[in-house]
Amino acid sequence: MTTARFTYPLDTLRQIALDLLRQAAAQGASACETDVSEGYGQTAVVRKGAVETIEYNRDKSIGVTAYLGQRKGFASTSDFSPKALTDTVAAAVSIARFTASDDCAGLAEPGLMAREIHDLDLFHPWDLPVDEAIERARACEAAAFALDPRIVNSEGAGVSTQQHQFVVANSNGFAAGYPTTRHYLSCAVIAEQGGAMQRDDWYAEARDARDLPAGDAVGRYAGQRALARLSSRKLKTMKVPVLFEAPMASGLLASFVGAVSGGSLYRKTSFLLDSLGKQVFSPLVQLSEQPHLKKGLASGYFDDDGVATHPREVVKDGVLQGYFLGTYSARKLGMKSTGNAGGSHNLILQSGGLDLPGLLKKMGRGLLVTDLMGQGINMVTGDYSRGAAGYWVEGGEIRYPVEEITIAGNLRAMFKGIVAVGKDELTRGSRRCGSILIDSMTVAGN
Repeated sequence: MTTARFTYPLDTLRQIALDLLRQAAAQGASACETDVSEGYGQTAVVRKGAVETIEYNRDKSIGVTAYLGQRKGFASTSDFSPKALTDTVAAAVSIARFTASDDCAGLAEPGLMAREIHDLDLFHPWDLPVDEAIERARACEAAAFALDPRIVNSEGAGVSTQQHQFVVANSNGFAAGYPTTRHYLSCAVIAEQGGAMQRDDWYAEARDARDLPAGDAVGRYAGQRALARLSSRKLKTMKVPVLFEAPMASGLLASFVGAVSGGSLYRKTSFLLDSLGKQVFSPLVQLSEQPHLKKGLASGYFDDDGVATHPREVVKDGVLQGYFLGTYSARKLGMKSTGNAGGSHNLILQSGGLDLPGLLKKMGRGLLVTDLMGQGINMVTGDYSRGAAGYWVEGGEIRYPVEEITIAGNLRAMFKGIVAVGKDELTRGSRRCGSILIDSMTVAGN
């Protein structure tokens, strides 16, 4: 688990970045920033026991942003030859000459740059021979098929290992980067009963392959989820509590982040404009950003602008404590960067004391949502309407699966209507949270 498959040492990427900055200055740029990166990956997918795809990816890229005062030009290349680098810098400088001046353009202030950068244990390369990857994927899928003869088909099981390294540098004296890894295991299967079919899936990801669950566990769980959806029914239209299973609850957090991120705020395309210091969630909601977690899927000591990241409370007792801002959006809003150019870093929703069965009992009667379809979210108004599937709950217990329904509400009311957060925490990308119970939504069916 220790062999890197990069083409270049990290120091070479750093030297390329510094050379680009020098060339930009020589060509008249008043400031410059660059991102130099490369990656390698391998993915094996099997379907019904047969190899469906074996994919290798090897990528590299350079992006150069040159400034002439407050005019900005950008150019990129995947060619690391000296001539290509010179041409890319020249293109960025040339573009800057013909763009309009923007009083918010420019590098982040030197005082905001990250200076202390420590190892966050993000690099765990996986020497996985392709034959072994195929067998792991087969075992994952086979575990689902072995569950029940009603598992009749598969969309495939896959094993993927990816490694990436990068250097970010700018003419304010910042230059830093590091290698990372990310490994995946997934399975999607189809169950059939009486001519009706249901599909479900499961996946896991980790920086370190040793932190992944066993492949047969992933396959079995995907199969159990598909089987549980057989004999699904529709529902009558009603207003009831809705419990978002942890993977779906993560999507609610994503909508919140989008609404309080700089681009949405300065363009005035958010339903949470001017919400800083105001109650946006139920008082029981505590949401923090923890960018320095070891092995975190979204950990980092600096953002895409080189600005230092810091642990912080984003929501405390339901009150919004801070936005998600990069350098440019912060200037547009007359504020200070929060170190979020490129996105959020390990958002953690504090869990309550109830597991999923406990949440079902607390809900009593309502809908457990385990799948969502469509993109029916209006980020300007907060209106929310999406196709859904899941389970009808009576007496605090699951009674039967449901499908072909729509759940609707408004995110403002939904956030304030959160009555419980489960301890069944799941990490999906940059967010970690348990299931979320909302007091009332419209469920539209027959």
